[in-house]
Amino acid sequence: MATEVIQEAPYDGSRLLRALADFRAVGRSDVAFGGPVVNAGAALDITGLSGANTRSLQGLRVRSGYGLGGKALMIGRPVSVTNYYDARGITHQYDGPVRAEQLETVTALPIMVERAPRMVVYLAHRTQVVLGDVWYDAFLPLVRKIEREIAVDDEVRRRLQALGRLGAAPAAPAPPQVQLTRADLRDISDELADLASLVENDALRARLEEVRNRVEQGRASERVPATRKPVPTGLAAREVDVLAQVALGQSNRQVAESLGLVESTVKSYLKNAMRKLHATNRVHAVRLAREAGVID
Repeated sequence: MATEVIQEAPYDGSRLLRALADFRAVGRSDVAFGGPVVNAGAALDITGLSGANTRSLQGLRVRSGYGLGGKALMIGRPVSVTNYYDARGITHQYDGPVRAEQLETVTALPIMVERAPRMVVYLAHRTQVVLGDVWYDAFLPLVRKIEREIAVDDEVRRRLQALGRLGAAPAAPAPPQVQLTRADLRDISDELADLASLVENDALRARLEEVRNRVEQGRASERVPATRKPVPTGLAAREVDVLAQVALGQSNRQVAESLGLVESTVKSYLKNAMRKLHATNRVHAVRLAREAGVID
């Protein structure tokens, strides 16, 4: 399963362009380019450019062990050359696209998650520049940020793979299957909403919402049990209102817009509700409120 996840490109489109622009600004580099690792670590695709004068590097596939980026991909560490064309520690299959951009000093930074390379970022200058440790250290916050985002994307994909069969029509004849209870479906829906709040990738967020909608449809089709008498929780009416909106998967900002409140007030209500319910997080609070019968 982990291999299937790694084969998906973690960074592309606007996310990659924003990341490259950030790297270029921090490194005061003339050009930044790069892209995801593909083919189970056998190559990387250059799918994004920042500051380039030509399109010569766009779409280039760099094989592991070849060129500067291929060497960084193979050893899992940054590689830099001051004079690219005279560098002896790398192969030179890709000199043509590099020469078209008139690049001299080039660095390749591999982004590693769980010791596996996931993308490579190049930083290049059109003059020869001596780079020191301080220059490399400046990129650590950016590298860590991307590593965390890729790890979150991976976890979302793993959970989607596990939940993706929910709502699908079973094949006939089908063996007996475990029946999910309404409480199970509630927990799954809450977890999907919590994951959606962590994900920046629009496509992944849409997939999460699609699966969550199927879960909600499954909940709606279940027979509603006899109405329970709400368990006293000490929650104020506005705290219940906030929890009801959070249960729909809304962020604090969205809850504030729905209820006509400011976001800081929503946070205060939610914090008080979590304290009264002895909840560890917002998803836990929603589940406890449902179990107490104060929200649907």
